[in-house]
Amino acid sequence: MPATESSRRTEARPQSFTGVSMRDLLAAGEAAAAISTPPRAPEPHPRPQPRLAGPVNGHREAA
Repeated sequence: MPATESSRRTEARPQSFTGVSMRDLLAAGEAAAAISTPPRAPEPHPRPQPRLAGPVNGHREAA
């Protein structure tokens, strides 16, 4: 069975590739991830606990 004219053209035409190197492609992906990632929230600082009446440093007064 003879090949049609349109199938001959697509087989004879080489695939075209873009001129982007893998290094540039990976760098672009890293940059996109860095830009789209929100900054981390700051670490919460613990509030100082109010001093209550009672034992100081775990020691009690002798009776």
